[in-house]
Amino acid sequence: MRVATDIGGTFTDLVYVNDQGEFGVAKDHTTPGKYERGVMNVIRRSGISQEEIEMFIHGTTVVINTLTERKGVKVGLITTKGTRDVLEIARGNRPDLYNFKYQKPKPFVDRYLRLEVEERIDYKGNILTDVNENDLKKAVEYFKKEQVEAIAIVFLHSYKNDKHEEFAKCFIKENWPDIYVTASNELTKEWREYERTNTTVLNSYVKPITNQYIDKLNQELLKENIKGTKYIMQSNGGTTTFEHAKEEPIQMIESGPVAGIYGAQVLGDLIDEPNIIAFDVGGTTAKCSLISQGEVKITTDYFIEKSDVSAGYPIKAPVVDIVEIGNGGGSIAKIDELGSLQVGPESAGSNPGPVAYGLGGESPTTTDAHLVTGRLSANNFDYKVEMNHVRQVMDQKVASPFQVTAEDGALGVIQIANSNMLNALRLISVRKGFNPSDFALVAFGGGGPMHAAALGRELGVKKVIIPVSSAVFSAWGMLQTDLRRDFIQTYLESMKTINLNQMNQKWQYIEEQATKEFIEEGMDVQNILFIRYLDMRYKGQEHSVKIMVPNGKWTKETCKEIEAKFHELHEQTYTFQLPDTPTEVVNLHLTGFGQVEKIKPIEIDEVSQSAALFEKRDVYFERDGWLKTNVYQRDTMGKNMTVEGPAIIEEKQTSTLLHPNQKLTVDRYGNLIIETEVS
Repeated sequence: MRVATDIGGTFTDLVYVNDQGEFGVAKDHTTPGKYERGVMNVIRRSGISQEEIEMFIHGTTVVINTLTERKGVKVGLITTKGTRDVLEIARGNRPDLYNFKYQKPKPFVDRYLRLEVEERIDYKGNILTDVNENDLKKAVEYFKKEQVEAIAIVFLHSYKNDKHEEFAKCFIKENWPDIYVTASNELTKEWREYERTNTTVLNSYVKPITNQYIDKLNQELLKENIKGTKYIMQSNGGTTTFEHAKEEPIQMIESGPVAGIYGAQVLGDLIDEPNIIAFDVGGTTAKCSLISQGEVKITTDYFIEKSDVSAGYPIKAPVVDIVEIGNGGGSIAKIDELGSLQVGPESAGSNPGPVAYGLGGESPTTTDAHLVTGRLSANNFDYKVEMNHVRQVMDQKVASPFQVTAEDGALGVIQIANSNMLNALRLISVRKGFNPSDFALVAFGGGGPMHAAALGRELGVKKVIIPVSSAVFSAWGMLQTDLRRDFIQTYLESMKTINLNQMNQKWQYIEEQATKEFIEEGMDVQNILFIRYLDMRYKGQEHSVKIMVPNGKWTKETCKEIEAKFHELHEQTYTFQLPDTPTEVVNLHLTGFGQVEKIKPIEIDEVSQSAALFEKRDVYFERDGWLKTNVYQRDTMGKNMTVEGPAIIEEKQTSTLLHPNQKLTVDRYGNLIIETEVS
């Protein structure tokens, strides 16, 4: 049996599958501060035989939470003499351009904990000055005195030559074995000093916390006699071992969300839909990502806390390209000081949660709005829902100030949430040069199916797909993920003068290193797959475009094909191309996959329409008001069944809303396919 657990802001999800392809799901409340408890709770709730768990895969928010809540450890930074203030200097591109009181984000390491060491390597990787051991010794003594808990080492040009960083790390570990140490070359071999430094510092900042969490989780699993292979989701859409994750926790910055994106890619392969917009709405946030021609977009230009007024903090780690907003089922609706209704980003979380939970929450949320409009049923909650109280709170805090009914107030909350989500969907598609009508929208998470039909119509996608077990789809995606490593190396070279022998040798060396790592983790050589990318740009440009390039030995003809592809992608990304301008390589990027066996889907049977019809109830719609609406039970629906809107398809953990004049079909695997056109 394979089991995947995914910790969200409100719920912890579980999906399991056995050798026969039969799978089941479970959901329990997230337990902030003691996340491992929520994981064990949901395992027990699922009722599975724990001794049969052969593979355990986990997605966690512990890294991003530690960063956003500033609950990491005291970090000391060791850097090349003369570069102590690179974190303070940061970048000059100020997002809030006309704000004369603008403040740069505060570095995670105070200046008194940033120490310099005499050493120097030039930009070609040549050693100019050896490491001064006396400087290292003084740094260790000083950090001990200051009770530092983790150390980050970042030397100039270590992406070209890591000898000095490795020497410094060994020296520190010999003289202070218990301290957590991160050298920048372990995380990234890309240039850009500020971004490398910040990434290394953040890795050290969360490393002790993540190590404690993984160790506690492992202990809890062993107590329950769960001894199978254990993996953790990384931000690049692949998995890694618990031990590797403890060394590079920053690779887990988006551990949970990316699993659903990868699951959407696997689903697209299954149903022959290579172009997909993956859309995940949980209790706290809504996330979306674009998959074009079956390829999930990966970026190393990732930021946390970046906004219109804040530059945020860069992280040079491979992350699935995601747009995320603070809108989900638990998002709080309130009237701001200007008298406008706002929904999110503040969330009621799992405790006290929405008003409907009855745990003391008195702020109306998107979930409460769905209840008031009849789109969700009070019978599907774990708690006894006091509908009169939910309506009363919605009336007092949303509807009455605008002199409208409670249901119109609730509808306003839903419409604003939809508007926020639509902006995010446009950012990931239209703003990146893609036409939504070429894509299918795969909606999942507890809230995704509630909003998907309306958003698909507004966005103009060709169809909306609600996958099987949509409420726990991210956990399902984890069961489909391969082990993955991304090896990125800065390699500045003009395409006109490129040395093909050197280039081919470089690719071969990186592939050999990747193969070695996979074999050490128990992966068979025949299950290892490589995909190559280049980051390229026009000469004189600052930023690059990532393109997929052929495996195997390159020839001059290969280079011509790569350049032609670059021009095409540059035009799609930036709306223009410069065919007469020289091009250059910036980074080599090798992605290695240790492939695991995928879940084989089971086809469902056909059943009569009447067998799936559960009830009729009044549901409140835009323009139409209250309408008698057919409610179907999803687990009793058969393949090829068609449903005309308005309708609701209910599951225990979510509901799919079909608007008037829309049509839904059940495919052979049980996925719900919604036609977005309105007649």
